[in-house]
Amino acid sequence: MGIETTRADRKVNKELREFPKATNTTSKSKPRKSRRRQKKTSPVQKLFQTCKEVFANGGTGTVPSHEDIERLRAVLDKMKPEDVGLSPDMLCLRPQGARRTPEITYFQLYESEKFSMGIFCLPPSGVIPLHNHPGMTVFSKLLFGTMHINSYDWVVDGPSYTSADLNPSEITVDPAARLAKVKVDSDFTAPCNTSILYPADGGNMHCFTAVTACAVLDVLGPPYSEPDDRHCTYYLEFPFTSFSVDGVSVPEEEREGYAWLQEREIKPEDVSVVRARYRGPEIVDK
Repeated sequence: MGIETTRADRKVNKELREFPKATNTTSKSKPRKSRRRQKKTSPVQKLFQTCKEVFANGGTGTVPSHEDIERLRAVLDKMKPEDVGLSPDMLCLRPQGARRTPEITYFQLYESEKFSMGIFCLPPSGVIPLHNHPGMTVFSKLLFGTMHINSYDWVVDGPSYTSADLNPSEITVDPAARLAKVKVDSDFTAPCNTSILYPADGGNMHCFTAVTACAVLDVLGPPYSEPDDRHCTYYLEFPFTSFSVDGVSVPEEEREGYAWLQEREIKPEDVSVVRARYRGPEIVDK
C-alpha cells in the first residue's frame, strides 16, 4: 500500500555465563567453556535489519535481487499483530457510525531515504483510494481482518483517451485516461502471504477496501519523496466499455480485465488518514 507521509526522525545486551570445570574424576576433564546468552531479537527488529540490508543500495526504480525479495518476504510472512503491538479490538478499528468516510490510522515504524515501514489500520468500510508507487518496490502484509484489493498495471504502449464526453463532475485534471490491465481484484483474509508490487508490474496502482476491521504492514523501498519525484498520484477508474478507441480491441469476455485510469490532481477529499504514535516493540537502528 502506502500513502505519502512526511519523514520522521530516526532512531543485545550480552551476558557472559561461565560453566564450571567438570569434577568427575572418572571421566576425561572437559575444557572450560564460555557461552554467551544473547537477548532474542524481536520479529520487528529482525524485519528492520532485513530491510536495511535488502534496500542498502536501493533507489528509484531499483528492484532488489530475487534472493533478497524472498528473504524479506519470508520475514514478513511470519509477522503477527502482537509483533507490532496491535490487536483487532483497538479503538481506531471500531465502526465509525454515520461518518461518511471512516478514518484510517497510520503508525510509522521507521523511515529513511532507503525504505520505510508503517502500519495502516482500517475500520470496516475504510478505503485507501487507487494510487501509485512510482519507482518503488512495495511489500504489504495483512496482519488481521479481511481486505479487498484492486490493483492495476499500465498496458505497455497502451493508448490514452481524451474526450469531452467524460462526466464533468468527475474531472479534476486533464481528461486523459490510460489503459490499464487488472492485476488483482479479490478479497484477502489474514493469515495470508505477503503481496509484492514492483515499479512497472505486480499491481503498482492499487486500492484497499476494508471488508472487516483490518491492519496491513507496509514496507516501501524507497519511500515516497517529492524531491526525488516519487510523489503519490491518485486515479479515477472507468470501465473499459466507457470509451471506444480506434485500434483497441479486447474480446468481450476479457473486457472486465481492463479499465481506463485518469489522474486526479489532488488527494481525494474523502480520504482521512491520521498519524498515531507507534507503541509496539522498540526498533533499534544499529
